[in-house]
Amino acid sequence: QVHLVESGGGLVQAGGSLRLSCAASGSIFSINDMGWYRQAPGKQRELVTSITNGGYINIGDSVKGRFTISRDNVKNTVYLQMNSLKPEDTAVYYCHAWALLGNYDYWGQGTQVTVSS
Repeated sequence: QVHLVESGGGLVQAGGSLRLSCAASGSIFSINDMGWYRQAPGKQRELVTSITNGGYINIGDSVKGRFTISRDNVKNTVYLQMNSLKPEDTAVYYCHAWALLGNYDYWGQGTQVTVSS
């Protein structure tokens, strides 16, 4: 079992920056990929960006050039640096971890990001 705890959400003006953190605990040895999804009101949850154990990064087109994911395997933490935020980035952001063995998905509780215009 893996437990994910996010932090760093909040309210920011358009053009501003926020940094989200997600700390993993539990059976962290089983984790392969970690990443961030988001869900805006009335919309489906979508992938923002993810990073594998080997450092391969997948990132959504809507955030390319503005958001950066990084991973600290010593601290078992993944970060999302969000720059040049837009009102359309407003959503609940969820930390996600995937374990190849057993094909398990783990989710954090979510953190609200609100970007005002």
